[in-house]
Formats: sequence, C-alpha cells, structure tokens
Amino acid sequence: MEDMFYPGWGDNRGMYSVPQPQHAAPPSPIHGPALPIGLAVTALGILLSLASAPVASSAEREQPMPEPVLVQEVPSVQVGATTAADPCAEPAVLEAIASADDAATIAGFGGGESFRAAVVAGNAPCISLDDPSHVWVVVNKARPLAPIDFAPASLADIPLPMTTGSSRARADVAEAVGSLAAAAEAAGAGRIGANNGYRSYDLQVRTHAAHVDNRGQADADAASARAGHSEHQTGLALDLVACSPACGEIDAFGGTPQGAWVAEHAWEHGFIVRYEEVGTAVTGYKPEAWHLRYVGTELAAAYHHGGFHTLEEFFGLPAAPEYPH
Repeated sequence: MEDMFYPGWGDNRGMYSVPQPQHAAPPSPIHGPALPIGLAVTALGILLSLASAPVASSAEREQPMPEPVLVQEVPSVQVGATTAADPCAEPAVLEAIASADDAATIAGFGGGESFRAAVVAGNAPCISLDDPSHVWVVVNKARPLAPIDFAPASLADIPLPMTTGSSRARADVAEAVGSLAAAAEAAGAGRIGANNGYRSYDLQVRTHAAHVDNRGQADADAASARAGHSEHQTGLALDLVACSPACGEIDAFGGTPQGAWVAEHAWEHGFIVRYEEVGTAVTGYKPEAWHLRYVGTELAAAYHHGGFHTLEEFFGLPAAPEYPH
C-alpha cells in the first residue's frame, strides 16, 4: 500500500517557527520605556485571569490526536454485455448454436475472453462444459464424458508423419495441427509428427490397462486417463513428436526445438499445452509437453493472454487431481 499523506500531519518541526533576532539585546526591565497606566492595568487583568484559569490535568494533556479517517475512492465498475444480460438470447448466438458453429458462438459472445467471463459468471446457460461435441468441453478425472463411450461425429486424417495407428482427429483439429506444423518448419524449428490422435473408448480401456500392468494403478492414473475420461476420446487432443528426420518418442518432445516452439506458439493455431508441470496439482497428471488440446483460436488466445495453465482454472472449475472412486 502506498503511504497516505494528510495535510498538517507528520513532522513539521521548523515549518512554522518565527525567526528570532540574532544580535538585538532584550529591553531592560529597569531602563526600558514605562507602560501607560491604562495599558498596565489591562495587562495586569489578563495575567490575573490566566492565573485563575483551570489547569488541564496530565491525562487531558496526554490525549492522543484523533486518527485520520482514510476515505477510499470506490472504483467504478464497467459492466459488459456478458454480465448485464443473457448473451444466449442474442440472435447471433442462437443462430450459431443452432448450426453447431463453435467459432461463431464464441464470436457472438464478443470473443474468447467475453465467452470465458460469461461462463465463469454463470451467465451462459446455453453453454455446457460437459458437451464433448464442442471445443469448450472440459473432461478430467472428476468430469467423465457423457455418454461415457462418446465418439466424434466425423474424423479426418492428421496430415503429419504418424508413429501409431491412431492417426485421425476432428477435421478442424487435423487442419489446425497441419497449419501449426507448417509454421514450425517455416520458422526453422524442425519437422513435427504425431503419435496419437483420436482414441476410442475401447482403445482407451486397453491403453490404460497396459499402463496399470507396467507401473501400477497410482502411476498409471498419473500418466494415462481412464476410459471415458480421456481428451483423446473427444477427437480434440493429439500427442506430438519431433522428427529430425526420424520421428522420436513423445517423452523427448519437450526438450527439442520443436517442443520449445510449440510451447510458445501453439495458441496461435488454436491449441493449448493441456498438462503443464505447474498445473499437476489441478489436473492430477504428470507434465506432458507433447499433449495438445484444441480449443479454437479465440479461446486459445484468451487462455494465453490471461496467463492460464489449466482449463479448470480458465473456466472457474474445481481442481480434479483424483478420481472420485
């Protein structure tokens, strides 16, 4: 807090002292000029009245000065459309939702940050963070997919070198990651491939079971989502690898030029790095520099510029580091 200044307070020593003559001698009580009789009588009366005045007690003399009252200026609050009214009633939003156009829906709210603010404020009844068909879905250990065996309506091939057979994603995700990889190579960061895109419920059952067999339940739950709780099942997530020229393992991606470039620029193409080390206490997963989650360019920009590190914090949701049972 900044120091407050109150006029008349503080150390004012020397500010109001009257300068005294340095060389003039005081008038002699014997040889000085005599006062006229009238003035002398008046002076004597003043002295007698002062002598008879009540003397303040020591307690009264020691009473502290009253504390200054700090008057705080209340800032004015700018109320935007996202809190003043229901944005879901806007014709542009209703039309976008009817046509299942996520980008147009977010634009109808006024952009990514306005969309986020409306959701956090509980002022977006037409938006469900549980709906896996939208880019704003949040799935974690406490928020399973509904239905549990959800599958995207359509998928497209990921236009990157692949190291597994899970080579598809939603069409908008496939297009965006192709743009990301092209931009990384043009910037001199190197070639980017992918390890995994969409994984079905059944494939996730097998994937998680393999982790449990290899490392035990606790470690498996920190490295692999249980079926029905995986972002890969939405078609919105994929794992990247660096190809220089051969494609490596996902675990090595964070230490490569490609990994560094993605960490800095993924948001420009609609992606976030979903599992950062700083967010482990919230997500319950070990850091995964290779795991990208598509949220669209508007939400990715709001996420990046807002300094967020988990989708849970971005949308004002509680942490979910453990499965409920």
